[in-house]
Amino acid sequence: MSPIFTFILITLIVLAIFDIIVGVANDAVNFLNAAMGSKITTRRVILTVAAVGIMVGVMTSSGMMEVARSGVFYPAQFTFSEIMVLFLGMIIGDIILLDIFNSLGLPTSTTVSMVFGLLGAAVAVSLHHIYFDPSVTMANLSEYINTGKALAIISGILISVAVAFVAGMVLMYLSRLIFSFRYHKIFSRFGAFWCGISLTGIVYFILFKGLKSSGLVPDGLIEFINGNTALALLVIWLGCSLVLFLLQRAKVNILKITILAGTFSLALAFAGNDLVNFIGVSYAGYDSYRLALDAGSEQIMMSGLSEPVKANHWILGAAGMIMILTLFFNKKAMKVTETELSLSSQNEGDEHFASSKLSRGLVRMAMIINNSYNKVVPLKVRTAINKRFTPLTADERGDASYDLIRATVNLTAASILISLATSLKLPLSTTYVVFMVAMGSSLADRAWGRETAVYRITGVFTVISGWFLTALCGFLMSLLITSIMAWGGNVAIVIMVIVCLAVIVYSTRSHRRRAEREEMERLKLAKHSKTDDLLVDCTDEVIETMERVNRIYNRTMVGLFKENRKVLREMLTESKELLEEARRRKYGVITTLRQFESHNIEAGHFYVQVVDYISEVTKALYHVVRPAAEHIENHHAGLLQEQVADLMSINNSVEEIFGQINQMIRNKDYASIDEILDKRDRLFEEIAFVTKNQLQRINDTSIETPTRASLLYLDILNETKSMVLQARNLVKSQRYFIENQIQ
Repeated sequence: MSPIFTFILITLIVLAIFDIIVGVANDAVNFLNAAMGSKITTRRVILTVAAVGIMVGVMTSSGMMEVARSGVFYPAQFTFSEIMVLFLGMIIGDIILLDIFNSLGLPTSTTVSMVFGLLGAAVAVSLHHIYFDPSVTMANLSEYINTGKALAIISGILISVAVAFVAGMVLMYLSRLIFSFRYHKIFSRFGAFWCGISLTGIVYFILFKGLKSSGLVPDGLIEFINGNTALALLVIWLGCSLVLFLLQRAKVNILKITILAGTFSLALAFAGNDLVNFIGVSYAGYDSYRLALDAGSEQIMMSGLSEPVKANHWILGAAGMIMILTLFFNKKAMKVTETELSLSSQNEGDEHFASSKLSRGLVRMAMIINNSYNKVVPLKVRTAINKRFTPLTADERGDASYDLIRATVNLTAASILISLATSLKLPLSTTYVVFMVAMGSSLADRAWGRETAVYRITGVFTVISGWFLTALCGFLMSLLITSIMAWGGNVAIVIMVIVCLAVIVYSTRSHRRRAEREEMERLKLAKHSKTDDLLVDCTDEVIETMERVNRIYNRTMVGLFKENRKVLREMLTESKELLEEARRRKYGVITTLRQFESHNIEAGHFYVQVVDYISEVTKALYHVVRPAAEHIENHHAGLLQEQVADLMSINNSVEEIFGQINQMIRNKDYASIDEILDKRDRLFEEIAFVTKNQLQRINDTSIETPTRASLLYLDILNETKSMVLQARNLVKSQRYFIENQIQ
């Protein structure tokens, strides 16, 4: 056996571990969000229940491994050497693709990424095979590729997206009409029967979807359920309702039981059915290696992969443990989870997505329809319905994204739809179903109000477009990577493996740094919400911001003078981060203001001004850095020596002003604030003077002045003036804020 194939096998095993990690980080949203969003219990309890479901699902896997071996291509048409390159190219492309989606916080389908990754890799190897085999042509490509499987998955996606959204919306609307947001009184009477319906769907889901082929459920029972579905569901509902009724009388929170049961069932199905997405390709590579080793040939045809898989429970158990560890310790899983929670939350907050023309158009259309509805439906009926949808106050709601009723609807609808699709043998993605159910229930629950609708609709369309891009990107990425390895030989294989590992390392480090920054911000906000000394917090924020502004501005000027693209890229990134921090601080100003005592309204007024001026300073800085970085990045002509000299002088003045401002704020001594005003006026005079000089240079035909450099020069002067002006206003408001706090 050639060492390169041993290298590929080891790489497949190592990458399978990474594939499990990135796959679980992506798919954890499927079974965690209902429990996480409703905060039914602690995060550790939720993860423990999910972990048990994962391990049961892994050990009772329903034998889906054939999909990776023969579901997309015909293995008998490929040699051992070709099939190993195919598997390696697919898994490299799959890991890179999923990691990109996870880093962006977008949930996608690991099933689609695997199937279309296999399809792209199989096409690449087939084309390579056809090129060197004179007995076949491009017309024979269909003999290598099973295109029917890919088309079936696409149709399943289209159907599941629409059906799941409508089902979640209808079930949530009916549930809220019955129980309202203040559901405790009526729930004490009829809650057991309603939860019984939910638990029936969940139990049926576990039996039919999760444990059907495990051997734990007798075949006779499965056959009876298939033949008498209506009767079986009625019996399960009556039994569940009775048990829940007795538990409710014993003061047990049956909603908690229902939600945790749903979490367990979805985790079980995820592990049992999606495990192939993570280790199926590597498992197939391992079997291919054994077949070639037994045959003693590297050119045997891989018809043996068409035979049924014999599961190795040690391998399955090890995969299950990696999945559980990832669930507990991988922060990217929480990032993907946060995306769905932000789009379905009942609370207003910092939206993750901007608005778009499409979302604004849909909101306008909804408002027109709502106006027509108000004209047709009698006032009494509308009033009665609106009472059922009157949300809880912020104090009553707490920090949960939504209540237990919606969490139960999300789990029930997802479980029932997946069970129904499975019984009808329709392909679908659990990610798509769970996400669209959550979005439909959010809409019906009026979580998308006028303050949030445009942003959340944009978010939903962004996620959905990402799903369809998964198929295209997965196909193209695997096609490209596999082609490089097939045509480049052993050297290309080693290079692509190194590139893949480098991408993983870089992504992990980048995410760790980003997570550390977010954690620091979270701790700062937590401190802000707990301490009574807002004076210290605000002062620290202002000092830190002004010091960073001064440093970024100075380094940007130096980078521009020396045409250093690396420095300018770094400053562009930092200035954008600073602007985002200021924007988040401005958005959270209402929360901070609630901490001021009613008698200290004046201090709150000046705090709003401080936050607003910080935002304006960082905005002006960004508008200095961005055009400077783009100018050099686009290789435009540099500044004239006269322009450089002018900006160096301006930079020195800005540095002097900001240094004095920082010292003043740090020492809480504002005696020299008038000096800042004088220096600001002198700086503005200097800016006006050099601006006039620049206009003279432009009109002087004997001096060649590049147009883009002149425009950049004038932009920098204008934004610098704005930045210093807002900084002066900031220090004034900071002084008034401190004086009113002291009083």
